Amino acid sequence: MFNNKEKYSQFIKSEAKRLGFLSCGISKAGFLEEEAPRLEHWLNNQMNGQMSYMENNFDKRLNPTLLVDDAKSVVSLLLNYYPSEFQNEDSYKISKYAYGQDYHFVIKEKLKELLFSIQSTIGEVSGRAFVDSAPVLDKAWAAKSGLGWIGKNSNLLTQKVGSFYFIAELIIDLELEYDHAVTDHCGSCTACIDSCPTQAIVAPHVVDGSKCISYFTIELKENIPPEMKGKFDDWAFGCDVCQDVCPWNRFSKAHNEPFFNPNPELLSMSKKDWKELTEETFKTVFKNSPLKRAKFDGLKRNVTFLK
Repeated sequence: MFNNKEKYSQFIKSEAKRLGFLSCGISKAGFLEEEAPRLEHWLNNQMNGQMSYMENNFDKRLNPTLLVDDAKSVVSLLLNYYPSEFQNEDSYKISKYAYGQDYHFVIKEKLKELLFSIQSTIGEVSGRAFVDSAPVLDKAWAAKSGLGWIGKNSNLLTQKVGSFYFIAELIIDLELEYDHAVTDHCGSCTACIDSCPTQAIVAPHVVDGSKCISYFTIELKENIPPEMKGKFDDWAFGCDVCQDVCPWNRFSKAHNEPFFNPNPELLSMSKKDWKELTEETFKTVFKNSPLKRAKFDGLKRNVTFLK
């Protein structure tokens, strides 16, 4: 149907839009030279805490051609999750990305459909879909393909819609037309660094994962260190502070993905409800939710720690 890189690229971007993605950018698959020393420094300084999986597949993280044979292009995609409704003010807080159903499943389905569409229209194209659970440096690829710049809080930022979106990619063995990185628009702003409740942003663009509230409430499996008491600002699962204070998030718009709509019970829960949460209610309210990652016991531990 099509016969050149420009048309293939336009087709992929229009299909991404049809599937509900916020935006789509494409970059040439290859070794991430600038990221290699940064990742090495981050790991050597043990900023991954107990997330030992971050130490695995070091080479694959930096080179998509080791993940997909004969990879030529990385197609990066953004999917908005900014909600139209928020939690009750008298509540323990959870990250906005966890309001709805687990995004891994939602995005994987869209990516499968996108790959199928590429194969049906363009022909024999091989590739794999990735949604942050694989050794791919999502933000680096999204920035490389012009979807935004890496902010001082190490999140991908865009001028039009801020940062409340998921990043995913298709790595395929098809040559395409490649996009270019955009300029950084953080300027002299340090709102995210100044507002982090646990001072986890240790330098511009460097987050010490082992100090982040998201790490303590989701990744850490043992008891939360007592010296963190009183520093969590009522966050029971994840943390959005560095995004909430970012001036670019003034432009966030509500998503239109039904799977990300929150369970009304979650929005109305008070601190009292969180404290009295039973395993049965947890299973009902958070069915297919990202909160299952912390499990009922982990969530109870977090709420108890906040009391």
